[in-house]
Amino acid sequence: MSGGGQGLGKVEVRLRWDPSPYGEPPRHLDIIAATYPADDPYGWPAYVVHYDSRSPDGTINMIRHSQTGMGLGFVEVMVLEFERLSSVYGRVVVGVAIHQDGGPRTFGDIAHAGVVVNEGYRQLLADDFTQVADATAATVAEFTRNETGAWDMHEMIRGFDSDPVPFTAEMGRIPQ
Repeated sequence: MSGGGQGLGKVEVRLRWDPSPYGEPPRHLDIIAATYPADDPYGWPAYVVHYDSRSPDGTINMIRHSQTGMGLGFVEVMVLEFERLSSVYGRVVVGVAIHQDGGPRTFGDIAHAGVVVNEGYRQLLADDFTQVADATAATVAEFTRNETGAWDMHEMIRGFDSDPVPFTAEMGRIPQ
């Protein structure tokens, strides 16, 4: 899926969830993006972007971050500027991981969790994690550079049983 034959430009990934019930530890989710070299798109990521980092060239940034959900709509936002991403990169995988502080949690334990991917006013993807309710992390979308050099998006809702750190190594692998 892409826009009008010219590929994707500036894309936002937005994440929402409700805070934990009174007296329970905070529920903390993170958007994570892994960028892969064009010559090894299923190998190790060239770099990973999350709440505490950004891409080396500034083309992938977390512009809003929440550690509690707050219940006020989309509280975490990552921007990916594909029109500026170097041609040495051929694939970007975006996912969401649940921090496991305070005990194991799955998407089924997180009230009103949801993710959308937008390019401008056009919604490319919306999901509520229902199909990965037993997972602790999930990929959401895969962005690939096509033969013309333009970027396309493919929905990639796939659940994992991982903490955020191991998830960054697993999220871009080919499913077994």
